[in-house]
Formats: sequence, structure tokens, C-alpha cells
Amino acid sequence: MELFLVILGILLMLLGIAGSFLPIIPGPLTSWAGLLVLHFTKGVESSNTFLIVTAIVAIIILILDYVIPAMGTKKFGGSKAGVIGTTIGLIVGIIAPIPFGIIIGPFLGALVGELTHRNDMKKATKAAFGSFLGFLASTFMKFLISVIYLGFFIVKLMEHDASWF
Repeated sequence: MELFLVILGILLMLLGIAGSFLPIIPGPLTSWAGLLVLHFTKGVESSNTFLIVTAIVAIIILILDYVIPAMGTKKFGGSKAGVIGTTIGLIVGIIAPIPFGIIIGPFLGALVGELTHRNDMKKATKAAFGSFLGFLASTFMKFLISVIYLGFFIVKLMEHDASWF
């Protein structure tokens, strides 16, 4: 059972890192679930305070993930169509077999979204840039927290002092 929990925890960690880029999976929250699963293995010490603080951080990041792109869009004069376009562009950019699709997709999606909202290329480009910057900041933040949680996971796993079987 212990080995199963560790493997499940590792899978959740990897899924959490992938979730930093994929808009459907809440990256840090999924990584935190990996820490929680590891907590239930024998021989791994995790205090309740550690789990609560890391959960609070993951929830704050989840909330900021929605706030930051909207702030970037609003700061540069964008609309909700730009934010929706960014998300659609990200999904297409991940699926499409083009180089740098994960970077090009959100920007083009934001641009198309803004152009559907307003027919002014200069304003749409500025708003798309703001939406794109918000997306990048949010993605970087989620990725950073997920990697930190992976580091916590590895440290806790290395301190394991019980039998695996």
C-alpha cells in the first residue's frame, strides 16, 4: 500500500506541473494533493501546519490564476473576449504541432478575441499583449509553486523511514 501511495503522489506531482500550463487542471492544488497522499504513507512526517499552509498557498494561487490575467487584460484596455481568446489560444497552441505553440497560441487567441470585440487593430494588439502578459505571469507563478511542492515531496520522500512493503 505504501508504494502505491508514493506512486500516486508522484503522478499527482507530475500532473500538477502539467496543470501549470493546462487551463483545465489546477496545477498547485493537484501538486498539493500529492503532498497530502504522501502524508498518509507510513514513515513520512508532515505536520498538519505544513499541510494547512501549503493548502492555503495553493488556494491563493488558484484564485490569483483567475485574477492576474484579468488584471493584465484590464490594465492594457482589454475585454473578457481577450481573456477567453487567450484560453482558447492556449488549448489550440498545446494541441497544434507548431513550434512555440504554447506561447504563440495564447497571444493570437487574445488578439482574435479582442478583434471580435473591437475592430481596432492597435487597441486589440495592446489588449492582447496585456492578456498575454497576465497569462504568462499566472502560468509562471503556478509552475513555480508546483515545482516547489515537488521539492517538498522529494525531501519528504528522502526522509522516509519505514518499510515500503
